[in-house]
Amino acid sequence: MTAAALRSTLGDGNSRLVVSAYDALTARVAEAAGFEILHVTGFGSAAAITGGPDIGLVTMTEMVETTRRICDAVERPVIADADCGYGNPLNVMRTVRALEAAGAAGLHLEDQVTPKRCGHMAGKAVIPTAEMVAKVAAAVDARSDEDFVIIARTDARAPEGLDAALERAHAYFAAGADVLFVEAPESRDEIRRIAGELPGPQLFNWAYEGRTPHVSRRWLEELGFAWILFADVALAVHRAAAGFYERLAEIDSPDELRDLLTGFDAFNEFVGLGDWRRSERRYAAPTDE
Repeated sequence: MTAAALRSTLGDGNSRLVVSAYDALTARVAEAAGFEILHVTGFGSAAAITGGPDIGLVTMTEMVETTRRICDAVERPVIADADCGYGNPLNVMRTVRALEAAGAAGLHLEDQVTPKRCGHMAGKAVIPTAEMVAKVAAAVDARSDEDFVIIARTDARAPEGLDAALERAHAYFAAGADVLFVEAPESRDEIRRIAGELPGPQLFNWAYEGRTPHVSRRWLEELGFAWILFADVALAVHRAAAGFYERLAEIDSPDELRDLLTGFDAFNEFVGLGDWRRSERRYAAPTDE
């Protein structure tokens, strides 16, 4: 879908739940569940690509390719995780162009030092505000489609406090960011301040067991957050896969896995085998009788 479709969701006054995926299959499952906006999770992608944590181990090339595969697999607009832009403002420009060419409708860019780490891990550090302002401006200038959405994320709450995070967010908005994203607020009062004191549309990271308290979706909608992001799909997949492998080690027959598995034919239909078979028949070379 086009960037215009993503941008249009910012102007109607409604909040939307944005859900993450880390590969083409999880993206298709999310789309089939009816989610309107998809997100490429850096946390989940790090685990899927390297088997390791989200501590800056994944390269721009790997994230662009992950984004491309997801965008090719779905029709919904996709928000890419651009981490810290993989370098200075010039690197940010290349990152924006690459992710836009991969099919993303927008991206979020954060102000952590490189190598970064997951926003809910301890030990984060951030670059100077002026440095991030330059990155945001470079991202805005680099996009070829003016509807491509630039989300500026600040991780300053942990190392510098909420007041500093809010000040940074104001500066990023002034630099041209379309959406603001203050990562990991630590109380309901902080969440309320973020919603009430910042300009423009905002994204809230609805994290599971992170630094942010669990709050209701309805409350976040009442506060006016445009996008409520649930990015922890990797936690769900790990839990499901771990349970499956534990059961598999104990069974005597595949019949005992029936409650854990999608049927073979149903899965093949879900991933589009029927469409591929129809194309195969259409383009098959004639046979001599």
